[in-house]
Amino acid sequence: MERVEISAGKLRGLLRLADDEGRFRMMAIDQRGSLKRMIKKATGEEATYEDLAQIKKLIVKVLSPYSSATLIDPGYGYPIAAKYLPPEVGLLLAVEETGYLASGAGEKERKTRLLEGWGVEKVKRAGADGVKLLLYYRHDGSPEVVEHQQKIAKAVGEECAKYDIPYVLEIVSYPFKEDEDKDSPVYAKRKPKLVFDYVAEFAKPEYKVDVLKVEFPADLKYCKEYADGAFDGVKREPVYNLSEVEDFCREVTKLSKVPWVILSAGVGIEEFLEEVEIASRCGASGFLCGRALWKYCVDYYPDLDAVEQWLETGGTENFRKLYAASEAATPFWDTEAFKGFPNVELRGAGPNWYKDYPGFGS
Repeated sequence: MERVEISAGKLRGLLRLADDEGRFRMMAIDQRGSLKRMIKKATGEEATYEDLAQIKKLIVKVLSPYSSATLIDPGYGYPIAAKYLPPEVGLLLAVEETGYLASGAGEKERKTRLLEGWGVEKVKRAGADGVKLLLYYRHDGSPEVVEHQQKIAKAVGEECAKYDIPYVLEIVSYPFKEDEDKDSPVYAKRKPKLVFDYVAEFAKPEYKVDVLKVEFPADLKYCKEYADGAFDGVKREPVYNLSEVEDFCREVTKLSKVPWVILSAGVGIEEFLEEVEIASRCGASGFLCGRALWKYCVDYYPDLDAVEQWLETGGTENFRKLYAASEAATPFWDTEAFKGFPNVELRGAGPNWYKDYPGFGS
């Protein structure tokens, strides 16, 4: 079997982000805009920096010990929660600004923006094990927006290679045409191809992505086996069946080559558990879960004791279920990119490795 070489920083970082089995059981608490909206809904008031920081601190304190790695933002989250991150848990730091810049015809498209005054070098210096970039993407968007998104993804990949740190690229599609509503059979039918298109694009070597964080390539609420209202009590006309959905997940595995994990996209925990179980047995290497895991704790805010109590009960139970759902996930070293743990070796391994290993300015 052909040996697969990987740089020291990338290898060590991936091992830190995964658990001992090589699977990614990661938690996301990098939400900013969506968390502000959740807090406002719970309290009736605009969320402050302190509001976000306190909730993030509690989520990290209670739930991070159950994760293989925790993703957090450098503004509201990391400065307050850093000391609560267990030393044995990996750390991902986000580099994008929250939200997006409305662009394209009718401003229906989305451009990602990088955080000003922040970047891959600072992520590395801050002690993180990986970099995360969120990218909104439609392959069928206007050429100017598509090019902008590709350039940002490529630039971050180059920086991650320079500073030898794993690159986790999160990609999210979105509706922008007149006949597209996110909860509609039209969009449900289009979703698999939207996911296939962006996985095929960003799996290309020039982006230097190490892990793809992607949407579930279907809407289970429109899957025959769940369309009777299994998750929200609303019956829908199915547009595919479970066998087809499994094939969609296998296609993502085929296209990605690099390890891929499922994001929760704000769905409820029961729906996400089904997505994780299906994706795991079809080639995914785990999950990077945010709101589905912890969102119900926000309903108790500003009662911090009640927030913490829910996290210690409901939150930990959700994590237990996610571990069970991802039992069949493919260890990252068994994906096509690595071809098995015995075949992975450090790039340039030998007596002069330390001399040849490039510095940051190289």
